Amino acid sequence: MTVIHKAFKFRLNPTREQTQQMVEFAGANRFVWNKALALNLARLENKQPLLWYFELVYWLGLWKQSEEYGFLKAVHSQPLQQTLKDLSRAFSDAFDKTQPLKRIPRFKKKGAGGARDSFRYPQGCKLDEKANRVYLPKIGWVKYRNSRQVIGDIKNMTVSRKGGHWYVSIQTEYEAQTAPHPATSIVAIDLGVNRFATLSDGSYIAPLNSFKQLQEKLALAQRRLSKKDKFSANWKKQKKKIARLYERIANARHDFLHKASSLISKNHAMVVVEDLKVRNMSKSAKGDLVNPGRNVKAKSGLNRSILDQGWEAFVKPVCTNASIQANLVGWRGD
Repeated sequence: MTVIHKAFKFRLNPTREQTQQMVEFAGANRFVWNKALALNLARLENKQPLLWYFELVYWLGLWKQSEEYGFLKAVHSQPLQQTLKDLSRAFSDAFDKTQPLKRIPRFKKKGAGGARDSFRYPQGCKLDEKANRVYLPKIGWVKYRNSRQVIGDIKNMTVSRKGGHWYVSIQTEYEAQTAPHPATSIVAIDLGVNRFATLSDGSYIAPLNSFKQLQEKLALAQRRLSKKDKFSANWKKQKKKIARLYERIANARHDFLHKASSLISKNHAMVVVEDLKVRNMSKSAKGDLVNPGRNVKAKSGLNRSILDQGWEAFVKPVCTNASIQANLVGWRGD
């Protein structure tokens, strides 16, 4: 038996009052992150030891008791504490010598259409699949679009906003018996731009290019945004339109990548994928004043095409799905 952790994501249908509460919850969590981060960055500048989770929780209690930050009392304590845990983990990773990419945590800003608004409940949530609703402490029962059955014991729930919609991601845990893969074949995949994926058996998958399809429409929307007064009502409306376009691009890419990865992993017992360094491949060719770059415009278009493919999001489900036992092997095609 193998312990499997799985996430189920659904779109929420909150009332106007619940939507306002979720906006306040997300804003409070962002405030606590930024406040605690500023506190630790100041201590780093003064060469003082960092404050970790238990010290930060003490500060959170003081903020709640103050008149200036008393609005934090209206938010459930668990999401705020979870935010401090995430910040402590981020600092721990930043100073971990075994981590290949080390970066000090950054301040959180309001994203386009609230793209970065989120909060997590580590416990206390309930799910009523028959009534298509989920219980969020201090918010209540919220309707959701039930598209599939949730399997396993609920470990936590994350509420997030993307574009103009709110979503809930339910993390579950369950035991499943590892069965041998029904197929016995091995296939190698060469990733590209003209052909998204070329398989060693001669077949290939054509690219979707979801960003390219809406690139002109997105550019037009951004030009209209630049002509409006910043933070005006019309500016905010146009900002939401741009966020919806980005959401359409991301959803189309997500659907394409997961369908393609599922098709390959279900029909092959082992998958061999070339080890591409996308970060290096998509570097800018601008150069500097001393050594200016060449063919900058062509390289910029190539970089957009490379990033539009979403190779990492494609490779990960193929090579890490435990139920189908697909494997990742470093391979470079000629």
